[in-house]
Amino acid sequence: MKPADCFHHCPKCGQPAAQPGSAPFHCATCGFLFYFNPAIAAGAVLLAPDDTVLLIRRAKDPHRGKLTVPGGFIDAGEVAEDALRREIREEVGIEVKRLDYFCSLPNSYHYRGVTYQVLDFFFVGRVDSKVVQTDPGEVTEVRWLLRDQIHLDELAFDSVREMLRRFLAGVAR
Repeated sequence: MKPADCFHHCPKCGQPAAQPGSAPFHCATCGFLFYFNPAIAAGAVLLAPDDTVLLIRRAKDPHRGKLTVPGGFIDAGEVAEDALRREIREEVGIEVKRLDYFCSLPNSYHYRGVTYQVLDFFFVGRVDSKVVQTDPGEVTEVRWLLRDQIHLDELAFDSVREMLRRFLAGVAR
């Protein structure tokens, strides 16, 4: 189900929707207009001194048990780099100083019966150490892999697969 399909009544005046599921949502009674813009997320390819790449195994749905890069949703008022540093700290306990923009890709995030459209921003960062401290509620496993050990079919999200395909091929766009 798309987020637009969840609006059966106007969130401002409570009147039944004239056209449920339409995007943007427009209330014929009060004129309220709501756009269903994508959620924004950020992820990072983190490289260790030996040039291995950090992948984490997800502890939560969607895609529980699949591998992905550290990252997550950007909160209102955050810039992508700060949100990504926060997510990396929360998931694996690493402080990353420099993050270089790599690419952005659209993604679909299926959660609790709703499919959210997401725009993912990806960055590349270097870390000084492979020492991590994971949050077991977020991460069940940490893997430092050589580039040729990364199998795209084991990854959680279409956007992460495409980003890593580009990264491994040396192509940003």
